[in-house]
This record gives sequence, structure tokens and C-alpha cells, in this order.
Amino acid sequence: MSLASKLPEHAPDFARRYVNLADARLGAAAVTCSDDFFAPMQRMLQTPPAEFIPGRYDDHGKWMDGWESRRRRGTGHDWCVVRLARPGIIHGVDLDTSHFTGNYPPAASIEACMLESCEPDGNTPWKPLLATVPLNGNQHHYHATASAKVVSHIRLHIYPDGGLARLRIYGSPRYDPGDRRPDGLQNVASVLLGARVLACNNQHFGMASQLLLPDQGKDMGDGWETRRRREPGHDWCIIALARPATLREIEVDTAYFKGNYPDSCGLHGAHVSTGSDEAIISQAMFWPSLLPPQALSANACHRFEKAISIHDPVTHVRFDIHPDGGVSRLRLWAAPSP
Repeated sequence: MSLASKLPEHAPDFARRYVNLADARLGAAAVTCSDDFFAPMQRMLQTPPAEFIPGRYDDHGKWMDGWESRRRRGTGHDWCVVRLARPGIIHGVDLDTSHFTGNYPPAASIEACMLESCEPDGNTPWKPLLATVPLNGNQHHYHATASAKVVSHIRLHIYPDGGLARLRIYGSPRYDPGDRRPDGLQNVASVLLGARVLACNNQHFGMASQLLLPDQGKDMGDGWETRRRREPGHDWCIIALARPATLREIEVDTAYFKGNYPDSCGLHGAHVSTGSDEAIISQAMFWPSLLPPQALSANACHRFEKAISIHDPVTHVRFDIHPDGGVSRLRLWAAPSP
């Protein structure tokens, strides 16, 4: 599931299913580029959709929300190297030229490499990830990728020059057993370890995928928030954990949600070995309780340990909020797998 704002209706399944590993908010960074005279390369990795501000100029010309090189007058083309937030398997990309109309590149391609603890240099062996594809102005360009190899960096080529508003690299992060807090517990609901939201019944004001982000939310828009419920029932979302786990501590953070936090929350779960996302969603209504309904309060971090039911390892959970409202983060702490 994307961690950005709501996706375009035509966005493919990989953009909804997987995390954008080129998101600066998660730790991705543009390492180097051939040229970023008009707009800095880091701007291409920002989370919010690109914006256009009429009449805004800086010392180099028209301010653009993305990466933009100067007009090339010789041979060759421009490129940019990006270190992904985490090494992972790439399932698809989005080359977004929003608001770039007379200054977008006519074509682009992407290469990838895997480096454990250094940045690429002149001797780095790059492998093709996306063959050269045509681009148009002011639109998303979604392309699935077929490689099953884990990569840490990508190199974007644009031909011959121009601007790209956003680069999104959708993938499955490599699981890291060493990513844990001092007491040895690991947040198996972390998007950086590979957890993802399969589905939710409503996310009118804030995407459910934001529940899985690292660090604390920055404001009320940085969390999952549903519309006001006017009928019986409650809201829910289903999460695939980073790995099978027996939960030791459940953390529900309502930071910034003051007049709109849920009255209570609960958690159900199961160990699911096979089945499509659609089948899992159907099964979720019958999963046993891991955490019976617990009262919540405004703008606070709630930790539950003793209330957790004894359970075998689970791979998926259903997080319920009663009856509606907003939660900033959900953290599910468990001991790392042997």
C-alpha cells in the first residue's frame, strides 16, 4: 500500500500492495546526479503529490516540485542515483511527470544494484530494471518490473534531459532480524520490515498504510482516519505482518487525534499460510481475538501487555476501532524469529 496520499484511480495493484522504497520519509536519498540545476534531485523523493505554484521563481528560474536538469546542448543524457530506504525486491515503478509539460524527458530507463554498506562508484555493476520507456507530460507512468533480486540502489536515466516530479519504486523490503529495540523486541507491523495493509473498510481522511510508518506522526494528517460513522458497526483494517509472530506488546498511538480518536480498539489475528488477499479479507471476520476491546484516549500512546490473549504465532491481524476515528501509529512488538 502506498504511503503517499490517495493514489490515482488507475494506479495498478503493485502501487497499492507494496511500499514506495524511494520515499524520503522512510530514509531514501538521492546520492548523486549528472545535473540538477533547476530543481534539486532530493525533491523527486518527497512523499506528498507534486504541486505547482504559479508565479513562483527562484535564482535558477521557475520553481518546480521535482528534479529538473538544465537544457542539454551536447551529447549524452542525465541520470540520478537513489539509495532506497531499505534493500528490497522491486515490483513496479511510477515515473511521475506531474506539472512538467514543456520540460519533461521524452524517455527514461532504470538500472539497479545491490550494495550492503557503501554507495555506488565507477566500478559498480548495474543491472537493468526497466528498459527504456516513453514519457508524456503531466502524468503518471506505471511500469511493472520482473526482477526477483534484492537491490539497494537504483540509477534513473532520463533522455536527454528535463524534469521528473516524483520517482516511486514499489517493492517488498528485505526482512532484517537485527532491527529491534534495546529489549530485543521487534515491531512486526513496521513497513520497513515488510508489513503491509491488505485492506480497510474506510480511509476517508487518512490512509491506513500510515499506521505502519516509523517514528511518531507529525500531525493529524499523518495517520489513519475514517469518516464519521452514521450507521451501526465499527471500522477496521487488515495487516500482513513482516513475519509470523507471537505478540508481546501492542502499542496504539493516537498522537494529534483529540476530538476524533476512537472510543476503543481491539485486535484479532490468525496464521494464514495460503490464499489471495480477497480470501484473507473474507476469513478475517472469523479470526480469534488477540486483544479484547480496550479504551483509548486523546493524543496518547497506549501500551497493552497483560490484556493480550495467549496465542500461537500469527501472520495477519485485523485492527478494529470502535466506532470510528483516527489512530496515528500501530506497533506490534514480538521477539525476533530464531
